[in-house]
Amino acid sequence: MNGERMPVLSIIACEMLEDELAYVLSEDHDLGQLIVLENRQSFRFVRKLKSRNCQLRLFPLEKVPIFLKGVNNSVYNSASVNILKLLLKFQFFEKIPHHIRKKSKEKNNEKNNEKNDEKNDEKNNEKNKEKPIIVVNTLKLGLHADCELLRSEIYQHIKKMAAFSDGILIFYGNCGHSLRNTEEEFKDLPCSLYFLKDEKGEIVDDCISVALGGNDNYAEVMQGGNGTGMIYLTPMWASSWKQMRKESNNTSDFNDSFLKRHYKKVVKINNNISTGSEFDENVLDYAQTFDMSIAEMEGSMEIASRSYLNAKNNVCKRVLSD
Repeated sequence: MNGERMPVLSIIACEMLEDELAYVLSEDHDLGQLIVLENRQSFRFVRKLKSRNCQLRLFPLEKVPIFLKGVNNSVYNSASVNILKLLLKFQFFEKIPHHIRKKSKEKNNEKNNEKNDEKNDEKNNEKNKEKPIIVVNTLKLGLHADCELLRSEIYQHIKKMAAFSDGILIFYGNCGHSLRNTEEEFKDLPCSLYFLKDEKGEIVDDCISVALGGNDNYAEVMQGGNGTGMIYLTPMWASSWKQMRKESNNTSDFNDSFLKRHYKKVVKINNNISTGSEFDENVLDYAQTFDMSIAEMEGSMEIASRSYLNAKNNVCKRVLSD
C-alpha cells in the first residue's frame, strides 16, 4: 500500500442480519470510514448504527467510487497543503501589497466554513490511511422468497462492488443452498470473497445458525427439543414476520394450519443489541397467532464477529503487501 490508499472491505448483508452487523461495526474502533449504501432498507440499519454512536456516511452506490477516489487523493492533497504552508514562511510572500492581502484574506474567510469539513476529512484520512474503509450494502428481506432471485441479486452486487473493493464479505447464511457455489463461480474475481463461517470453516446454514453460534450449536438446540417442533425468532425475525408473511404467497413458513400442526414452541433468541420491550411484544404476538408457548435462549455474536474480523484483517494484509 505504501500509504497511497486505504483498504476497502465491502459487505453485502441480509437485512435479517442487520442487528449482528450493527453490533460488530459498533465494536470496531479501528475504522477509517464507514459507508452505508443508500436504499429503501438501509434507513433502519443506519438508525441502529447511530444509536450505537457509529459515525457513517450515506451514499448511493454510483457515488461510492468517486468518494473513494477523493479519500485516496486526500493524502496527496494534505502534502500539498503542507508544502504551501512552508512556502508562505519565505520573505517574498510578505511583499504582497497590503490591499491585495486584505482582499484575499476576506475572500478566504468567506470560504472557511465551506472548507472546514474538507480539511477535517483530510486530517482524518491522513491519520487513518492504513485503516480500512467499510462499505455496507443491505439487501431486502423479500429476496428469501425465491432462492434463484436471491442468488441473482447477490451476484449482481458482487460484480458491481468488486470494481472498488479489495474484498467482499457476504453477510448471509447458506439460505437454502443459494450460495453454495459462489466461491467457485467467482474464483477469477479480482477481489477476495469472505463468508459467515463456523469453527469448521463451513458457511452457516442461515441467520438462526448465525444467532446461535454455528451449525453444530443449531443442530444441538434442535435435538434438545426432543421432537417438539420449534420456531426460532431473533429480534429482526420477530419484527419482520408479518411483512414476510405478506410476501410469502402462503408458503409453509407462514401457513397457519401448517405451523399450528407441526410447531408447538417459539424460541426467543436474545442478542447483544436487543433492548426494550418491542422484542418481547413481537414474540408474544407471534406465539399467540400460531398457538405456541415461549422459551428463551441467549444468542451469540461469535460467528458475525469472527467472520467480520477475518475478512477485515485479510483485506488489510492484502493491500499492505501490494
